[in-house]
Amino acid sequence: TNDAAIAHLGEGLVACTLEREEWTHEAHLAACLYLLARRPDIDVDASIAGLISRFNESVGGVNDDHNGYHDTITRAYVAGARQFLRDGASGDLTADVNALLASEAGSRDWPLRFYSRELLFSVEARRGFVQPDRAPLP
Repeated sequence: TNDAAIAHLGEGLVACTLEREEWTHEAHLAACLYLLARRPDIDVDASIAGLISRFNESVGGVNDDHNGYHDTITRAYVAGARQFLRDGASGDLTADVNALLASEAGSRDWPLRFYSRELLFSVEARRGFVQPDRAPLP
């Protein structure tokens, strides 16, 4: 709803201070956009796997072949958020997060434009990034 709520998600991910219930699909995207737009000190590509995995564990989750961090889905959304920032961002954090969430790239099934369901939900794709089998990522 505002920049402070978005910063809470991004900084809460980094510090592992979010409640498990706060970590929704929308929060993932808001935190990603926040980190890309407002935290140039964090190399999102190099850090995102560790940030989300550590957060999952901090709230009692596990990161294994079937649960927790999913590398390919995460990296697909990072690519989508980065493209959004490059092509359509206004610079207003709240407006940009809401526009991303309302866009095609913000939808829950957006990665399926690039990946078959079988590949995207494979153990290989969860554990590490796999190249798309339908279309190139942005």
